[in-house]
Amino acid sequence: MRLFPLSRFPFPRDVAARGLALVCLALLAPGLGGCASMGLSAMSAPASFAGLRQEPTVIPMFVASTRRGDKEGSAAYDTPKPTAHFAFELISVPPGHKPGQVERPSWGQANPRDHFVVAQTSPLEAESFNGQLATHLSGRVGSNRDVLVFVHGFNTSVDEARFRLAQLVTDGRFGGVPVLFTWPSRNSVLSYVSARENATISRDALTKLLQDMSRTPGVGRIHVLAHSMGAWLSMEALRETAIGGQTHLDGKLGNVMLAAPDIDLSVFRQQMARLGAGANVVVFSSTGDRALSLSSTIAGDRPRLGAIDPNNARDKAELEKLGVKVYDLSKISDGWINHGAYATAPHVVQQIGRQLTRSRQDDAQVTSVIDAGVEAPRPAPPSPTTIETSPLAAPSGQ
Repeated sequence: MRLFPLSRFPFPRDVAARGLALVCLALLAPGLGGCASMGLSAMSAPASFAGLRQEPTVIPMFVASTRRGDKEGSAAYDTPKPTAHFAFELISVPPGHKPGQVERPSWGQANPRDHFVVAQTSPLEAESFNGQLATHLSGRVGSNRDVLVFVHGFNTSVDEARFRLAQLVTDGRFGGVPVLFTWPSRNSVLSYVSARENATISRDALTKLLQDMSRTPGVGRIHVLAHSMGAWLSMEALRETAIGGQTHLDGKLGNVMLAAPDIDLSVFRQQMARLGAGANVVVFSSTGDRALSLSSTIAGDRPRLGAIDPNNARDKAELEKLGVKVYDLSKISDGWINHGAYATAPHVVQQIGRQLTRSRQDDAQVTSVIDAGVEAPRPAPPSPTTIETSPLAAPSGQ
C-alpha cells in the first residue's frame, strides 16, 4: 500500500404485495443503514496492521458525481443531473483499522487517529479530469496502472460510499487508482422506486466516464466493482458502451464484479448478450440476502441475480448459459439483512484484491463457495462450458 502525504496533492405483483414490501423496508431501515453496510462488529477479523502503523494511511481517489448538490440532507443532494461533476479527494484510514470494517464515531466528531475521515477535497473541472487521471497514472507499471471504479447501491450516502471504497482498497491491497461514481440513491428505504429512476438518469454519465477513462494515456485495465442497484447501473452503462461500438472498452475492460446485484435475471441476460464473449463478469451472491428478497417482491416476485443459488440445478443451468463466475456467500452472515458480506468479510475482500491482480488467462469459469475460509481440495480446472465447485483460499490473516 502506498502512503501519500497530505501535502503532495493540491487538489406487478398486486399493489398490496408491493405495499407490504415497502413497509418491510421501512421496518428494516435501522438494519440497512445504507446498502454500504458500514461494518461487521461480530465477525472475528484476521490480524490487521493495527499496532504496526503509527500514522493514518491516506488513500487518494477521484470522485464523479451526478448529485446536484454536495450537502447531505439538501434537496439537491438527492436530485440527479445527467452529467457528472468531479473532485479529487484524500481519504484518511486510521492506523488501527481492522479489515472488513469502516471505523466511524458512534457519537461526536470523527478524528483521523480512530476513524475514516475526508482529509482533503479538491473540485476538478470536467475538462481536466482525464488529464489529472493521466498524471496520476504516469510512471506506474503493471497492475498499478489499473483503475477501480466503485458504484454504490441504494440508500447510500457519499460518505458511506467514499469510505467503503477506501476500505476496499486498503483491505484488498489494490495498488491502482480508485474512482468513486456516486449517484443520488436517496437516503430513505421508502424511496426505492425513485432511486431506480435516479440510477437511470445517471446511466449516460457513467457510460461517458468509462469511455473517457479507456482513452486516458497510461491506463491499464478498468475494473468495475458495483453493489446492489449500482450493479444494474454499471451493467447498463457497459451495455451502452457495447451498443456504441466500444465493446469491452476497446480491450481496457478488466474485471466486472457485481456484489449482491439487484438485477432481474431476464435483464441480465440481455446485458450479457450485449457485452458478448470474453467479458470477465463475477457475481457475489447469497440466498440469504433479505434486501434482494424484498426487491424481488416489489418487482412482482421476479428473481434477482444476487440471490441466485449455484447449487440449484435450474440456477446452475442458467449460470452455464450466461458464462459468469459466481462466488456463493450464502454461508457468510454480516447481519440480519445480509446484503454486504462482499465488503465486511475480510477474506472475501482479499479475494476481490486477488481477482483484480490475477491475469485474464487464469480466469476459469467456476462457481466458488465461500464458507468463512474453510478450504477444500481444489478440483481440476473446469472447461469453459461447465461450472464446478471450487474453493477460495482461506484467510491469510494479513
